[in-house]
Amino acid sequence: MAEGLGVAASAIAVIELSAKVASLCLQYSKDVKHAEEDIIRIHEEIIRLKNISKEVQNLVNSPRGAKLEASQKLGDTLKDSQSRLERLDHELTPSKGRQAMKQFGLRALKWPFKSKDVEKIIQDLTRCTQMISLSLQVDQTTTLLDMEGAAFDSHAEEYNPTCLQDTRVELLHDISRWAKNPRAEAIFWLNGMAGTGKSTISRTVARSFSKGGQLGASFFFKRGEGDRGGISKFFTTIAAQLVKRVPALAPHVKNAIDADPAIFGKVIREQFEKLILEALSKPPQAAWKVNALVIVVDALDECERDENIRTIIHLFSRANALRSPRIRIFMTSRPELPIRLGFNAVKGAYQDLVLHKIPEPVIEHDLLAYFKHELTKIKNDYNCSVSKDRQLSQNWPEQSDIQILVEMAIPLFIFAATACRFLADRKGGNPNKKPQKVLKHRTKSQESKLDATYLPVLDQMLVGLSSREINEALQEFRIIVGSIVVLASPLSTSALARMLNMVQDTVDDRLDLLYSVLDVPSSSSSPVRLLHLSFRDFLLDPEKKDKNPFWVNEKETHRQLAAQCLRTLEGHNDRVNSVAFSHDSKLVASASGDKTVRIWSADTGELQQTLEGHSDWVMSVTFSHDSKLVASASGDKTVRIWSADTGSCLRKVNLGIISIDGLSKPTIASATVSARIVTGLLYMETTCFGCQ
Repeated sequence: MAEGLGVAASAIAVIELSAKVASLCLQYSKDVKHAEEDIIRIHEEIIRLKNISKEVQNLVNSPRGAKLEASQKLGDTLKDSQSRLERLDHELTPSKGRQAMKQFGLRALKWPFKSKDVEKIIQDLTRCTQMISLSLQVDQTTTLLDMEGAAFDSHAEEYNPTCLQDTRVELLHDISRWAKNPRAEAIFWLNGMAGTGKSTISRTVARSFSKGGQLGASFFFKRGEGDRGGISKFFTTIAAQLVKRVPALAPHVKNAIDADPAIFGKVIREQFEKLILEALSKPPQAAWKVNALVIVVDALDECERDENIRTIIHLFSRANALRSPRIRIFMTSRPELPIRLGFNAVKGAYQDLVLHKIPEPVIEHDLLAYFKHELTKIKNDYNCSVSKDRQLSQNWPEQSDIQILVEMAIPLFIFAATACRFLADRKGGNPNKKPQKVLKHRTKSQESKLDATYLPVLDQMLVGLSSREINEALQEFRIIVGSIVVLASPLSTSALARMLNMVQDTVDDRLDLLYSVLDVPSSSSSPVRLLHLSFRDFLLDPEKKDKNPFWVNEKETHRQLAAQCLRTLEGHNDRVNSVAFSHDSKLVASASGDKTVRIWSADTGELQQTLEGHSDWVMSVTFSHDSKLVASASGDKTVRIWSADTGSCLRKVNLGIISIDGLSKPTIASATVSARIVTGLLYMETTCFGCQ
C-alpha cells in the first residue's frame, strides 16, 4: 500500500495547488482585462484537474483502494500535474513589489503569459486530466469485472512451472508464427492427454506474449476452484484484463456496464458481444500498439458444463470478424468429446496440434533435459544440507537410470514432475535409493503410465506395516484423500478434519507422505489442492477397482461427505431448502423452512450470521459476485438483501409469487426473471453499498 499512500498524498497536493492557482486566476481576471479569455480557459482546466484528483483521492481511500491497481500507478501523472501547478503558482504569485503597489491602490497584477504559452499550459493540463480520467475508468471497470487467480501471472499460478530453456522449441515457434500471421485461423487448439504438459506450455506462451506486449488476457480454468471452474466470470475477467492491457477500451466497456448493470448475470453470449466484441471494435486504430492481441485459455476441459465449453468455442470463432486489432485465441484441453464436437462445429476457424502425437524423439529430448535439470537441482540441494559423508555421488543417478526414467515418462511430463517431487521429498528418506522405487514400476503399457506415475509415491505409505495396519492406512487414505479429490471446492486440513469428524493430527499424518501429489500448505487454514487432475483420474478410474489398492469409490465418498455436511451444518430448526457458496469460496449460506438464512464459514463450518426477518419459509439463497451481499427469496413474497459481514438487512423487495417450471414458489435461479431482478439489486447494492 506504500505506493497507494503516495498516490493519495500526491492527489491531495494537486487538489490544494489547484485551489490556490484557481484563486490566483480569479484575482487576475479582476485586474487584467486584455487576457480575460486566456485566464478563464486556464481556470476551467485547473478546476477539471482538481475534480478528477478528488475522484482519485476518494477511490484510493475507499475499501476498494487496495485493488485499484491503475490508480496506485498514477504517481507519475499526479507528480507531473503537481510540478506544472507549482510552476503556475510561482509565475502567478505577485512579487513583493507588486503586493506593495496594491496597498497604494496602484495596478498590481500583470499577466505573465503570451498566447502561445497559454496554449501549451492548457494542452499539458488537459493531457494530465485525461490520463487520470482514463486510469480511473480502467480501475472502475476492472474492479467490477475482474476475478483473482485466473490469470497466468496471478498469485495462484506464481509457482507453477514454465518450459525449460531449449525445450518445446519448435512448438513455441509454431505458436508464435500463428499469432503473427494475418491470414491464420483465429483459434489455435493445443490438445493432449492428461499430463502431457499443456498448462506448462500455456504459461510459457502467456509469459512470452506478455513480454512482447501482445497478451490481451489469460484464463486458466481449474475445476473445484470456485469461479475458475465455471463460466460465470469468464468473459467479464477476459474483458477486465483487456481493459488493463488496452486502456482505450475502458470507456467502451464501462458504457456497456452503465447501459446494462445486470450484464454480469446475462447469458454469456451477450457478455461476449457487449464487453468484448463490440468494445474491441470501437477504439480508433491509433489506440492499438500491436497488430494482434492473444487470449490464452488453458484447461478448457475443466470448465464444468459441456454446453458452456461448446459456447466458448463458438463465440471465439467469431473473432476473425475483427480486423484491427486481430484477435488470436490460444486454447488447451484434453481431447474430450464435448470439445471435439465444439471444434467440429467451427471448421475453418481453428488450427490444432495434438501434443501427445509430437514425434517421440522431440518429446524424449525435452524430457531428458527436464530430468537432468531437476535431478541436478535435487542432488545439489541435498548435498548442501548434509555432511560430506552423506552426500550423493556426482554420478547420481546413473545415466542408464535417467534414460529409463525418460522412456517411462514418454509422453507424460506429469510423470517426470511427480517422480522428481518424489525423489526430492525428504519425508520419504534421502534420494539415494529412491530412483529404484520408481524404476520397479517400469511398464510399456500406455494405460499403466499413471500407475507408474503415482504408485511409487503411494506405496511408501505402506512400507513396513502389518496386514492390519495396511488395511487401516488404506481406509484412512480413502476417507481423507478420497474426500480431497471429489470435493467441488478445496478445504483446509482443519476444515477437512472437522467435516470428517477426525483428529487433525490423523489428517496431517496421512498427508505427510503425499507432498509429491498434493499441494499441502504449511498453514492448517489454507486449502489442500491436487497438483494435477490426473491424480484424481488415477484414484477414481472404475477400471482399476480390483487392481489399484488405493482406488476410491466416488459415489460412496460423495454419500459420506453429504452425510458429514449435514452433521456439520447444525442449527436450523426445519429442513434446509437451499445452499449457496460465496464466489470467494469462504462462506456457505443455507436457507431453511425455519424462516432464517444462516451463513457459515466454509473453512471451519462455524456459524457466522443468522439472518432473521422473513415471515415464511426461505426457499432460495445466493451471494453477490463480490461475496459481500446475500439475497434470499421467501414464501412471504419478498426478496431480502443482507450484508454477509454484519447480517443486517439492507433492502426488502416485494415480488409476489414467482412461478418457475410450474412450481409456485420463490426461487432465485440464474435462468429466471427473478434472478435478473436480484442480480440487478445486488449490483446496485455492491456499487452503492449501504444505499437504502
